[in-house]
Amino acid sequence: MTTTGTIDPATTAARPRLPELVRALAATHFVGRAGGVVRAFLVLYLTQAQHLSPATAGSVVAAVGLGDIGSQLLGGWLGDRIGRRNTMLAGFIGAAAALTALGSADSLPGIWAAAVGVGLTIELFRPAGSAAVADLPASQRIRAFGVLYWAANLGFSVATIAAGFLAKYGYGLLFWINVLASLAAALIVWRRVPETRPAGSVRTRRPLLPVVLRDRLMLAMLALHTGYFTLFLQTFTTLPLLMAAGGLGPAAYGGVLALNGIAVVALQPPAVRWLAGRNGAAVSAASMLLVGLGAGLGAVSTGTAAFAGSVLIWTLGQIGIAVRFGDTFAGLAPAELRGGYLGLASTTWSVGAVLGPLAGTALLQPAGPVVLGAACAVGGIALFAAQRALGPALRRRTTAHA
Repeated sequence: MTTTGTIDPATTAARPRLPELVRALAATHFVGRAGGVVRAFLVLYLTQAQHLSPATAGSVVAAVGLGDIGSQLLGGWLGDRIGRRNTMLAGFIGAAAALTALGSADSLPGIWAAAVGVGLTIELFRPAGSAAVADLPASQRIRAFGVLYWAANLGFSVATIAAGFLAKYGYGLLFWINVLASLAAALIVWRRVPETRPAGSVRTRRPLLPVVLRDRLMLAMLALHTGYFTLFLQTFTTLPLLMAAGGLGPAAYGGVLALNGIAVVALQPPAVRWLAGRNGAAVSAASMLLVGLGAGLGAVSTGTAAFAGSVLIWTLGQIGIAVRFGDTFAGLAPAELRGGYLGLASTTWSVGAVLGPLAGTALLQPAGPVVLGAACAVGGIALFAAQRALGPALRRRTTAHA
């Protein structure tokens, strides 16, 4: 990936060790993701153990997704009001309770209610943890956000491998593992994560919504990243359909998708070092372009090697966005509203997770893979142009807040 930014000489010097806070947060991200074995198998649990129809099971999964959108907003809002540490504790402990309720519910209303509760709590720690990182000096944020993202992806890789093996022993075991992982993450927060909310922020805090509605740059970035995540996350729905239509089975799809996790774990650390001193808007713009072109290539691929190449291309873009995402939105936020701003930023992923599958399948089914591929490529180019256009305003805002 190339950018037109310049390298900050300060970043080439010996870098100080990251604070204990970052290592503790990375541990919570890893434990929470590695133990998060229920969500990947929730549809199978609902259809096989609870004997729900596929459509009803899908509605329960959608309830988790809707709760997840709310959790991003709630996590940021609470992080600015009751503190980052207290919000993370509430999220992990609440998730343990909600998962226990979901695993023991035996009526459809109870299952739906527990599913919403899981969605509202299981991601509550993310915006609060991001706000804690945003409270660090600006020179440490990019590395810190990169460490959290890497730890979460490593945990997710562990979860996907372990869940398939453990499910053979019953879905109840998956629920208990997930509950224990949430409690273990809460214990890490309680023992090792200090409160980082800026002193006096409670007294000087402004209401979030009026500030955001007047912040045209923030609104533009939210719209831009919603578009990006819609484009990116539709690949996880259309890719298996495209490969199946090409005569490739689940094993081939699993192998191709595994490249994504392997590449993220392997390439994220050097990407942080290489991209940290470069122009953030240029990095994000190039990354969005790579995702669009990679997704477009995947739509018109015909063999395993071509599909794998497309995944690697959009994974490079995924890594670039991840390296600069948290730091970019932290630079936009007023100090007393960092949690709220980062919570809103996180909702762009959640909204994209809802819109992406709908948009991808809506294009693929009636129009075909060529139209889908063209739309992805054009979308990547449009996102690239829009992000580059916002670059000067982002630099001015970041400099003013620094």
